[in-house]
Amino acid sequence: MADENDHTDGAHDDGPRGVSRGRRLAALRGSERVLSDSPFARTIGERLAQLTAEAPGAYDLDGWLDVYGDGIVADLEARTAELLGMEAAAFFPTGTMAQQVALRCWAGRTGNDVVALHPLSHLEKHERNAYTVLGGLRPVHPTTEPRTPTAAEVRELDEPFGTLALELPLREPGFVLPTWEELTEVVEAARERDAVVHFDGARLWECAPHFGVGLADVAALADSVYVSFYKSLDGIAGAALAGPASMIEEAKAWRHRYGGQVAQQWPTVLAALAGMDRELPRLPSYVAHAKVVAKALGEAFGAAGVPWFRINPGVPHTHQFQVWLPYPPEVLEEAGVRLAEETRTTLFNRWFPGEVPGLSVTEVTVASSALSWTAEDVGAAVDALLERVAAGG
Repeated sequence: MADENDHTDGAHDDGPRGVSRGRRLAALRGSERVLSDSPFARTIGERLAQLTAEAPGAYDLDGWLDVYGDGIVADLEARTAELLGMEAAAFFPTGTMAQQVALRCWAGRTGNDVVALHPLSHLEKHERNAYTVLGGLRPVHPTTEPRTPTAAEVRELDEPFGTLALELPLREPGFVLPTWEELTEVVEAARERDAVVHFDGARLWECAPHFGVGLADVAALADSVYVSFYKSLDGIAGAALAGPASMIEEAKAWRHRYGGQVAQQWPTVLAALAGMDRELPRLPSYVAHAKVVAKALGEAFGAAGVPWFRINPGVPHTHQFQVWLPYPPEVLEEAGVRLAEETRTTLFNRWFPGEVPGLSVTEVTVASSALSWTAEDVGAAVDALLERVAAGG
């Protein structure tokens, strides 16, 4: 669930809210049952042991170390391109770099430096405006509504744009996706405007169940796609940009200029390959179970008489969604840590202030640790959490 330069579930230093990072992670690690896990609740030794155990099944360890992007890196690029149905792919150390390079390449090829994108997208919220500051590009916003722009909104933009960038899913409003028909229509609208389409698909891996098509079918709508290897696949870091072979060759040149041509990247790439093997087949089950968990949470909050709450979206589009509650973040975090310490059960991770005073929001990620949770389990944990919220004032 962690992103670069945004709120995470444990990557940042302790804040002013009372629950230290060390205490929170210790409570999570000590839990026997975890609904929404954290990728940061592991020691270096544990992560290294996991990689050591999974590596032999992920790649031939008798191969030579990679040197500036060859060997195992090139093999990951080829596998990613094949999964996405694209001609080629380039590995990048970060998604922020991959996105900058993609938009820069398309601006040069279209002759238009205007990018149409959502103001809540990762490009705008969590990359320090890199595409404008470093790339010299200019944004236009088809909509400010908390959803993907519609075809009509794209057609009605009052100035030309070279690239339409769509974040799938759009994280900030609750990991939301359009319908398949809406997505195909908005892509067609961009083509009518002589624009190319770039998918910010950091979490594209888990979108196919919502659309009811294959992963390559989703990617085929776009001219280029960025995917992350750590957000959904539990890798260490890293990303890939996929698209036409000529564009990817240009992207690799810009990757070098941006400092992304790293001498050796085999640990990160090994973790990505292992994550593909382990997590990709499981993602549909995570998405399906997220619907069970979200419904159970809503029913439990309603039965407990919580004065206001929201599960957003009510039926999750992916395996991630938001929970909003009418209590301060520090009260919810203290109650959650106490629940974990006293019962060895972790329900939620970090809480953050909502835009409306008095409301707090958390992001729920339903992954392997949540699959054993029944609706009854969710309801019992909610009751236990709310008891501690009440006790904490």
